[in-house]
Amino acid sequence: MKVVSVILARGGSKGIPRKNIIDINGKPLIQYVIDASNNSIVGETWVSTDDEEIAEISGNHGAKILWRPAEFATDKASSESALLHFADNVDFDILVFIQPTSPLLETKYIDEGLSKMDKYDSIVSVYEDKWSAKFDGDGNPYEWDINNRPRRQDAEKLYVDNGSFFITTRKALLESRCRYSGKIGMVEMPFSKSFEVDTFDDLNLIRKLCK
Repeated sequence: MKVVSVILARGGSKGIPRKNIIDINGKPLIQYVIDASNNSIVGETWVSTDDEEIAEISGNHGAKILWRPAEFATDKASSESALLHFADNVDFDILVFIQPTSPLLETKYIDEGLSKMDKYDSIVSVYEDKWSAKFDGDGNPYEWDINNRPRRQDAEKLYVDNGSFFITTRKALLESRCRYSGKIGMVEMPFSKSFEVDTFDDLNLIRKLCK
């Protein structure tokens, strides 16, 4: 059973230029997740990229490199298109898709997800959603009754995809063409480990948390 991970890291990020290799307390952002993967039971850690600098940095930190065609590295290209390109070029039985923007991901969560793959077709990392009163754009209660406000402790438990990682099989990926499908299991991570780097505010917060 061959288990590999892939980190999708294109060079053209616009919200934060060069985001995937931006410095986080002396380390490029992508190194955090490469290290988490390399220290897990994953057999090979890959980075799919169209960028020479990202490739060099990733290779220096122990990742294998798959060059991604430009058509799969645009703003409009889906992650799934890059995952399917990866599946066409790299042999594996189980794939861990790790987001480079989740530097608080720890090895133990990856290993926990892989330990569940005998029971599920796919795994998604999540955090527990705390109930809060939500309103629509007109100020109307959204999915709750203003005259019967539920107590937080009585609300149904719900979980939010935190974007850190996904696990699937080659078979499930090729058949569904989606990062998760079939019977889906979850790995619950603390909210404090679920932050992603998408904005400069996120970047400032992550730099503090990573200390």
